[in-house]
Amino acid sequence: MMDRLQVADVLDEIGLLLELKGENPFKTRAYLNAARLLRGLDQDLGELIRTGEIKKIRGIGKALAEKIGTLVTTGRLPYLEDLRAEIPEGLLEWLRIPGLGPKKARTIHEALGISTLGELEYACKENRLRDLEGFGETSQRKILRGIERLRRQAGRFLQPLVQSEARRLLEVVRAVKGVARAEVAGSVRRRTETSRDIDIVAACDEETGAVMEAFIRSKGVAEITGHGPTKSSVRLETGPSADLRVVADRSYPFALFYFTGSKAHNIAVRGRAQKLGFKLNEYALTREDDGSEVFCADEAEIYGNLRMKWIPPELREDSGEIEAAEEGTLPKLLEWNDLKGILHCHSNWSDGNASIAEMAEAVRAMGMSYLGLCDHSRSAAYAGGLSIERLGEQHAEIDRLNREYDGTFRVLKGIEADILPDGTLDYPDEILSTFDLVVASVHSHFNLSEEEQTRRILGAMESPYVDILGHLTGRLLLARDAYPLELRRILDVAAERGVAVEVNAHPHRLDLDWLNLRYGLGRGMKTSVNPDAHSTEGIRYVRYGVGVARKGWCTSEDVLNAWPLERLLEHIAARRKRVGVS
Repeated sequence: MMDRLQVADVLDEIGLLLELKGENPFKTRAYLNAARLLRGLDQDLGELIRTGEIKKIRGIGKALAEKIGTLVTTGRLPYLEDLRAEIPEGLLEWLRIPGLGPKKARTIHEALGISTLGELEYACKENRLRDLEGFGETSQRKILRGIERLRRQAGRFLQPLVQSEARRLLEVVRAVKGVARAEVAGSVRRRTETSRDIDIVAACDEETGAVMEAFIRSKGVAEITGHGPTKSSVRLETGPSADLRVVADRSYPFALFYFTGSKAHNIAVRGRAQKLGFKLNEYALTREDDGSEVFCADEAEIYGNLRMKWIPPELREDSGEIEAAEEGTLPKLLEWNDLKGILHCHSNWSDGNASIAEMAEAVRAMGMSYLGLCDHSRSAAYAGGLSIERLGEQHAEIDRLNREYDGTFRVLKGIEADILPDGTLDYPDEILSTFDLVVASVHSHFNLSEEEQTRRILGAMESPYVDILGHLTGRLLLARDAYPLELRRILDVAAERGVAVEVNAHPHRLDLDWLNLRYGLGRGMKTSVNPDAHSTEGIRYVRYGVGVARKGWCTSEDVLNAWPLERLLEHIAARRKRVGVS
């Protein structure tokens, strides 16, 4: 049974769903008006239905009266259930964004083919709404601000937010007199793709009240959820929770180790300690025979006493790192400073915000020696994809810039070519051969079957001009699952044909993920850490990609853009020749 207010809510929902569907506005308004009438009704709704008087109320006809009667008597309505099945659930979530009504939501959905909050956020950050009729930069900014407010209520958070907040809180803690050392721990330190909360560990041999007070009173704290001498917890205005744990300096290495590692890693290391006659917890390493403590100045000494090399935080997932540390075979992981260039960036020739020169200067200012410019290809009309005629104009512009750089920096003529549903690329070979670099990506037809999608990407790799596969699985973190793929089969073929698979460093993507990256690298596959930047600020996304690469056991030898330009170009030319370009 439903009362009149519950029925009114259902009628409002039907009205919104019909508007999102693009139904006749008179039909839509009929449901919304009926909802308004029921809310103002001072008669018993059940009695009106029993006597049939409901049909006599102006604005409620026979069809509506029957639906209201069904709702009141059964508590459900098949018509509503059918509507819900037709309309993507995410579009209703969009309507919680101020200023984004059903008509605008439908326009975005139909024009861009997206339906989740995360996809909408990504589209705004990629300037997809900027040139959409009825929108613009101002609308795009307002929608982004609205999404940010909604995100504060979500359970997990992307790297830019948690890393930024973690750094800020760490500075607060380190600035307190008496704090000997402090560090971020937990999933943020391990560089997991998303995090639920922030952990900070600090060493303080003095009274802890000052550091705890500084932490809970710091800027951006929305709520204090716990406060004590060794642990305090807060919820931040931006959404995440944060914990501060303070220990004596002698216990600091053990606490940092304990609160950094995944549960599986910690269990495995403690098990190893037991086999060696030790007991390890978050406070100390002690000998089982006499209970004496083993002093460790830092984490490296903890691992050393357990006859292992120090394990970088990113690897602490119990995925073979303990055995490698024991055998001394841990890789020398990629460092930010290893990168020599930045690949896969967009300019205002397609859907970017900045000119080619501005993008080049931003990359150059980071100490890099080359930029692989990869604007969208002609099939991506929604993103200003380049026609063959405009390609010629862009290449002339790049040639002019390179003459000005006179060998001190190089802009590579690249493209992000769409992989069409049949596995072909959207330029003929004679055009593809004019590019220094081709990134091939899927941007449409996500609903193909696993077999069709796999065949599509395998088909693209038949082209000798595909140098890199872009954002291979199509996922958007917290927004869209990967489309179905025989992923490891694709990675096997990529390794065999010498096609690199990028780590797309955009924090909404981080695609390829670290587990599958490690699988591919183990088969000889190369990668490239690419920001997929659409602005000069977006170039900095590459740092998130470096975290994923490190987590995937990646060395500088595995990463194309960690190579000098000459080696990169020689590699591309040799690979193309080997697989079929004369």
